Amino acid sequence: MNIERETYDHPEMSSDLDMSRFRMAKYPPKQLPYTTKSICPVCLLDEREVNVIDATVFERDGQIMFEKECPNHGVFEDIYWSDAAMFERVMNYWYMSLGLDNPRTQSIHGCPEDCGQCTNHLGHTALGLIDVTSRCNLSCSICFANAEGSGRTYEPEPDQVLEMLKNLRSNLPAPCPAVQFAGGEPTLSKNLPQYIKWADELGFRHIMVATNGIRIAKNPKYLQQLVDAGLKTLYLQFDGITEKPYITARNIDLREVKNQALDSARTANLDGIILVPTVVKGVNDQELGSIIRYALDNRDIVRCINFQPVSITGRIEHEKRMAMRITTPDAIKLIEKQTNGRIRQSDWYPISSMMGVGRAIGLMRGVNLFELHSHFACGMATFLFIGEDNTYYPITEVVDLEKLLITLEEICNLYADGARFPGLRSKVKLMKFLRHVRKKSFMKPVISSFLRSGSYSSLKVFMSKVIMLGIMHFQDPWNIDLERMKHCTINYASPDGRIIPFCTYNSIHRERIESVYGLDAQMPLEKKIRTEMVTEMD
Repeated sequence: MNIERETYDHPEMSSDLDMSRFRMAKYPPKQLPYTTKSICPVCLLDEREVNVIDATVFERDGQIMFEKECPNHGVFEDIYWSDAAMFERVMNYWYMSLGLDNPRTQSIHGCPEDCGQCTNHLGHTALGLIDVTSRCNLSCSICFANAEGSGRTYEPEPDQVLEMLKNLRSNLPAPCPAVQFAGGEPTLSKNLPQYIKWADELGFRHIMVATNGIRIAKNPKYLQQLVDAGLKTLYLQFDGITEKPYITARNIDLREVKNQALDSARTANLDGIILVPTVVKGVNDQELGSIIRYALDNRDIVRCINFQPVSITGRIEHEKRMAMRITTPDAIKLIEKQTNGRIRQSDWYPISSMMGVGRAIGLMRGVNLFELHSHFACGMATFLFIGEDNTYYPITEVVDLEKLLITLEEICNLYADGARFPGLRSKVKLMKFLRHVRKKSFMKPVISSFLRSGSYSSLKVFMSKVIMLGIMHFQDPWNIDLERMKHCTINYASPDGRIIPFCTYNSIHRERIESVYGLDAQMPLEKKIRTEMVTEMD
């Protein structure tokens, strides 16, 4: 099957488009305490009911706490962010998105029942995920998909996967640019090479596979097959550099498997690997600095580390939950300590602060590109620029990041305000910005590439010179904040035509979907689960 790629390319901005939509605007910082919406974890986990309740976000002893009360099951308290000062700082970088022009579901029952995405969703998909199988060759105690414990086998048919890919690419105003095939362990699907090929033909620029690396380590030729089909990146489970975290979380020492997976990636000429440590207090939180050093030692193939503080999806008592719970500021402080102050707390910025990058590139190219939008509390990131002697410099030592964000705002507003010659004036602003670059040997090639093409090639130049560090704390039934859901841009595609925010999918919708579309479900595989909530939009 060959798919016409141009059908799914980023659409050019039409001449009658309301350009004022592209003005950069921020949400006002919240004043503590404030009220949001959550769900009762016991209603969900014990009774399989979604009971939406109020939750209060407040400060206590320098920490941001999260408290909610269910009339049937009492009060639940958790740590939202462990550093109130950092929480208040990142609220200043929360930009408003263009949103989604073609929601798939109506708003009838309210969040999170209407996920699909509904008319109240405030972002469009930056990364789409597709679970291609629930089968796995490990039995991990910490698993988003609960692959071992669900008792179900979920494996969508190839035609369903193709429709999910097409659905992601049909997002407006910007097609989803990146897709990650996940599971279970996606390399156990015999159809994975075909799925990657379809994704490439549909125009996904970033094609990833989330894997434990076992099959890839044992069979380098298999990885070569995936790369030939269009695979760009491995999203590699990576819990540490000692035996302990693997034995504790995965029941087997996988360190040599990870090393072999990196070697297979080198042989296959893969674009890069993202290391993905699930961070659990008392298990591997003492190894974050060592993981960064491992990435630096393997910088020829490692492009990013995405630390994921553990999401506690099952029934668990408060004391045990607090013994495991680690939040974004905790991880940032541990990294500062374990790198002897080389990566400081001030080097980290919320993912939401980077929204102007995609918007500015899109405006300069005259196409609708995705926006890296999120709630301010969803994730943090920084970049390490690496010198030839293996020394590294956080991005704040290379460039005045505050000035960069202001420059991107000004570029976007030139277009939004209908200024004359916005393209030329944008390039002039970038040239002027060069005086705020502290280490020009790192940034000058990036700016030059951006000025020449204003395209993804400039981002590729940038990523070849850095290792990105990210921290993404996915929510669970205990700390779920429905306001965060409405801004989610990391979404699962479902066989029923919905596109569902990551945290509600794993906490609420996964079980429902797999019970209908699982191979062992009573009803036919092709049966749709659309209800009055999931309807064609007028």
